[in-house]
Amino acid sequence: MSNERAETPSSFLALALQPAVVRRACGYAVVVGAILAAINHGDALLAGELSRALFLKIALTVCVPYCVSTASSVGALRSQARGQSTSMACHRGVCFPSPSCWIIAC
Repeated sequence: MSNERAETPSSFLALALQPAVVRRACGYAVVVGAILAAINHGDALLAGELSRALFLKIALTVCVPYCVSTASSVGALRSQARGQSTSMACHRGVCFPSPSCWIIAC
């Protein structure tokens, strides 16, 4: 616990601003954000009820998956840096926890 507290506050920001993290988060934000916006605001858009408030809500809706992806990526990078990465099995470019991790928590 003390190791996490000893990290500088900018370490999260430095990791979050890495190009690979930003690129991944933007991709998720576009895809997941569009789906969430359609689910949450589709009726208003189809009815033509366009307003500044609606556009602000849609922008915030798109920000949610961006923030979640960024936080997840930073957490994974920190775990990897501490040597706590889980054992992964990869097949055709898709990685998932190896079967040994299913039985015993890695």
